Amino acid sequence: MTDCFEVGDCLKGDRIAAEARKLSRPRIVAKTGRHQAQQIVLWENAFCVIEKKLRFVPQR
Repeated sequence: MTDCFEVGDCLKGDRIAAEARKLSRPRIVAKTGRHQAQQIVLWENAFCVIEKKLRFVPQR
């Protein structure tokens, strides 16, 4: 398992569990077309774990 500590590191998964001392309110962000998603920011000792990996990962 790789640990990510640098600015710009990211996680991708179907389900990601997170915990932190402080978190922002959920914010609506525009995706493609009429689709929308929610965004939240965690800070002060934030920690995330991928609980379910992506089913389809395109080859690069």
